[in-house]
Amino acid sequence: MWPEKEKTDELLAEAKGGDGDAVNQLLDRHRDAVRRMIDLRMDRVLKRRVDASDIVQEVMIEANRRLSDYLANPVMPFHLWLRQIGKDRLIDAHRRHRQTARRSMDREQPLVAAAGDQSSVDLVAQLRDGELTPAAAATWNELQRRFEEACSQLDEHDQEIVVMRHFEHLSNSEAADSLDLSPQAASMRYLRAMRRLRTLMEGDDPDAEE
Repeated sequence: MWPEKEKTDELLAEAKGGDGDAVNQLLDRHRDAVRRMIDLRMDRVLKRRVDASDIVQEVMIEANRRLSDYLANPVMPFHLWLRQIGKDRLIDAHRRHRQTARRSMDREQPLVAAAGDQSSVDLVAQLRDGELTPAAAATWNELQRRFEEACSQLDEHDQEIVVMRHFEHLSNSEAADSLDLSPQAASMRYLRAMRRLRTLMEGDDPDAEE
């Protein structure tokens, strides 16, 4: 999902040397990934009121304004710094339009299930031990329903780690940095979330009501 690191590092070096065109290229090549990250986290109520492109534009403007500070002290990889700005701007949007400082977890659209693309198909196949083949993906309505229902029962932290690993394709260390966790803690959270999701998909959740 995020642009490859080598080219990003080249553009960062050129931007640090005062190349304005490199700054524009750097931000432009990350625009689609930021849009994807924003789309994954906007709930349906906010989507009816705000165009994701407007939030992305706010992110790019702020990133451009703060870039010199980042270049002087790059405390994290550029894409993690940029996605943090994106998450902050999204929180601001939810605060303005939902009167809350936290992301609203609308159960009509779970965070994980909101992706709705090949990543969802791949994740369901993994949870179902590979029984979902590409040819069957077009007729997976029942599995998709069960997947979305299972996602809705994950808590916010578990949903977030699944999204970061499967839909943003962040590594465990990158997810750990973003969540301010140790790599071991991030790995444990991810494994716990996947075990919970698999159990819910299989319909034998011991915590389910009888």
